[in-house]
Amino acid sequence: MRVLVTGATGYIGGRLVPRLVAEGHEVRVIVRRPERLRDVPWAADVDLVAGDLTDAAAVDRATRDIDVVYYLVHSMGGRGDFEDVELAIARNVAEQARKNGVRRIVYLGGLHPAGGRLSRHLRSRVRVGEILLDSGVPTIVLQAGVVIGSGSTSFEMIRHLTEVLPYMPAPRWVRNFIQPIAVRDVLHYLIRAAEVPPEVNRTFDIGGPDVFRYGQLMNGYAVEAGLRQRPIAALPVLTPWLAGQWVNLVTPIPRRIAVPIIESLQFDCVMREHDIDDVIPPPAEGLTPYRRAVRLALEREREGEVETSWRNAEVAGAPSDPLPSDPDWSGHTVYTDHRERRSTAPVEALFAVIEGVGGENGWYSFPLAWAVRGWIDKLFGGVGLRRGRRDPDTLHPGDAVDFWRVERIERPRFLRLRAEMRVPGRAWLEMSAEPDGSGSRYRQRAVYFPKGLAGRLYWWAVFPFHGIVFAGMANRITAEAEAAASTAQPAGTAATDPEKVTKR
Repeated sequence: MRVLVTGATGYIGGRLVPRLVAEGHEVRVIVRRPERLRDVPWAADVDLVAGDLTDAAAVDRATRDIDVVYYLVHSMGGRGDFEDVELAIARNVAEQARKNGVRRIVYLGGLHPAGGRLSRHLRSRVRVGEILLDSGVPTIVLQAGVVIGSGSTSFEMIRHLTEVLPYMPAPRWVRNFIQPIAVRDVLHYLIRAAEVPPEVNRTFDIGGPDVFRYGQLMNGYAVEAGLRQRPIAALPVLTPWLAGQWVNLVTPIPRRIAVPIIESLQFDCVMREHDIDDVIPPPAEGLTPYRRAVRLALEREREGEVETSWRNAEVAGAPSDPLPSDPDWSGHTVYTDHRERRSTAPVEALFAVIEGVGGENGWYSFPLAWAVRGWIDKLFGGVGLRRGRRDPDTLHPGDAVDFWRVERIERPRFLRLRAEMRVPGRAWLEMSAEPDGSGSRYRQRAVYFPKGLAGRLYWWAVFPFHGIVFAGMANRITAEAEAAASTAQPAGTAATDPEKVTKR
């Protein structure tokens, strides 16, 4: 089957495309900036059309010889005229699909109450669905509520509200009923919708097997994340706008994304009908319960397997959001420390010094600070600095380096270490070498994901030392590389000289 996916750079679209490819479909995507897909694993497996969905000619090219169009675009904030833009895009796609003989449109909309006053974003989704249903092309509109998956906006809002606040003053909507659905189940319905007979042209509600109050979703997350359940007080004074400010303050989700989500939670959000079971059976293993969906999302993050995320969303008006450049670092409050230096040494000499970090070679700056951190780690039951490293010069993925673990190495350019010391959160240290004229450029990035309030306090407690430890590290690494290059000695050999080690 020949399939066109719009919104392929978004959270759902970025996961749907490789699954359609794996099912044996010929997949085409239309994107405004093709470079956004350059590094995704499936880029070579799809036909790519560069163009904007507001451009009739581009959509005409994209829909030619296509059997099924997946419509997965929606704006979560930005310009005040987003409703007009979304409706114009829907009409354009509908017209070109009908003209080119498309046999099916599949649209992912939003679960909403019947007859109630809807938020602007939910109202826009409903109207888009109506346009597609009236297009003359058989259309299925799948209406989903809160989607639970690693990197999804709804999941991240639940996660951060739960982790940061030991006691949660919350709006009244925390008592509303919600029917969440796992992202894997959303993808199941989307894929199977392409096979539905052409006489089916209607909306279907989809949801998981559980119905909870929103507050119960947060405490369900707390249980799976190993946190205490939080007492929640529903306050009558928090409007969606005020609640958006609150979410913006205590989570990484910006206000312009938070407000539309909160507005959609003002009413119960549960399935009104289960007719989807008559046309698309549930997955063979059954629909995913909420807590299992949370558990799977947390496992994906720990394993560095987050495919797509809300984090790099173009909320300033683009309905089709780009994939993150670091998918395994998505969905978190992130603290970073960046350092950059130019070196006269060639890339190979610079990377040899980078690869020599730790163990007997030391950490190139403020050795007392590193030693104290190692002692503290041992005091609290951690591995400390004395674990050392297997080889003084060469590293491989999975190697231990003091209280770090080699997560990724691309010789002679990039090294990522994952912290295994005791810390209220998760931390990485990246070091890279790039050619720069006749020399090279060294880049260093420390990344920290805090866990709860303790994690945030920890970061700010050690922050004053970063200027000494991390700046000194960047300076000494480039200096070691230059010294090694000038004497024509391998930088790793120079790094292991006992005279030099004592200075680090």
